[in-house]
Amino acid sequence: MKERIISVDIFRGLTIVLMILVNTPGTWEHVYAPLLHSTWHGYTPTDLVFPFFLFIVGTSIVFAYRNKQPDKATYKKITVRTLKLLGLGLFLGAFTIHFPFFEDFENIRFPGVLQRIGLVFFFAAILFLNLNWRVLLGICLALLLGYWIWLGFIPIQGEAPTFDRAPNNWANFVDLKLLGTHMYKEDYDPEGILSTLPSIATSLLGIFTGLILVSARTGKEKILIGLGIIMVVLGYLWDIAFPINKPIWTSSYVLVTAGWANICLAVIYYLTDVKGIKFGSIFRYAGANAITVYFLSSWISKIFDELKVSSDVSFHQWLFENIFVMEVLPIKFSSLLYGLCVIAFYLLLAYVMYRKKIFIKI
Repeated sequence: MKERIISVDIFRGLTIVLMILVNTPGTWEHVYAPLLHSTWHGYTPTDLVFPFFLFIVGTSIVFAYRNKQPDKATYKKITVRTLKLLGLGLFLGAFTIHFPFFEDFENIRFPGVLQRIGLVFFFAAILFLNLNWRVLLGICLALLLGYWIWLGFIPIQGEAPTFDRAPNNWANFVDLKLLGTHMYKEDYDPEGILSTLPSIATSLLGIFTGLILVSARTGKEKILIGLGIIMVVLGYLWDIAFPINKPIWTSSYVLVTAGWANICLAVIYYLTDVKGIKFGSIFRYAGANAITVYFLSSWISKIFDELKVSSDVSFHQWLFENIFVMEVLPIKFSSLLYGLCVIAFYLLLAYVMYRKKIFIKI
């Protein structure tokens, strides 16, 4: 079997591209509904993007560490990568274009996308190195069931817990107590502390997919689609008792999103690795420098939002209103067009880096 599975790189790159697209509309006031997150319970296509990336982190761990020993050198490599991701995430949360170039301490957001990727990668990689798939499956189930029991059945200061956006939601309660003002919202953070636990399960499910892909089995795409369908069905059944919810990363959400990830990856795997169809190479280029591309897009976007053309107009707003807003186009389409141009730029950057063999390892 080929050491490199093309579909994994394509899936990773496609996910990063979608992450950039949903994060950079021309204006947040005019966005097509599928490109917005669900307000609380339920999910949209946008809510699939981040768990897809954590899922493929797990799959990639299999390829990167299946022949590694759990020794000092390997642990050092994992730890250094984790610290890099945490550092880059904290940098984005603290950065401002105004001197001294960092927010006042009370305004810094501690959690974030890169921080969660770093933590999930760390724990998933350590577990994979030391445990067989049966024990990993047990840990995954324990995380999902334990999280449900914690959020749904343990009282908070004598009050019954809730899954709604409220002070007696355990995920919100823990974030508020431990993070205070260092959150995305006043009452919760979508990359908060407690919800990181089930997000590790998302990556563990990706590890199981990776183990299938490196195995000698035939018909792997059929196995992945079957597993995906089972997980989606189980997730919807669990939704009755534990609602599908991204902000608190519920266990039903983990199953549904991992199920769809398996199905999507299986289709790409069948087209590229089984049938040999040259498809999605541009996304493969983005996947080769996924974290670098994502970090640059987030950093530059923040600069564009803070840089002022006038006292009340940012450079981002100026670009959108003067180049993309046209009378002949619906405003939502103009907003989407801005995002598409942004991802076109980063796809071009990824292509140039790939051709010049520039691979920044984070």
